[in-house]
Amino acid sequence: MLTISSWVIGLLLAAWTLLFLFRIVLTWYPQLSRDNPLVALVVVPTEPLLSPTRRLIPPIGGVDVTPVIWVGLVSLLRELLVGQQGLVTQLVMRAAPLA
Repeated sequence: MLTISSWVIGLLLAAWTLLFLFRIVLTWYPQLSRDNPLVALVVVPTEPLLSPTRRLIPPIGGVDVTPVIWVGLVSLLRELLVGQQGLVTQLVMRAAPLA
């Protein structure tokens, strides 16, 4: 059960990282409309995290750095949870019977 959990957690965090990476690419094309379904697919799930972060960290030189910050945070969280020495990984290893 824990291996499925760690797999799902890893997959979800990887998806979040990918969404934030796409969001970084979208900042290079400000002329794209948020009404575009593909753009909305990236903007809608990421904006609730980016908006409050922008209030804390305003754009630097006109560049929005908040997606980069979130890529780092999500990557760190993924490593802490399901990395080689992650918490969930350690739980799985302890729960597995010694062969």
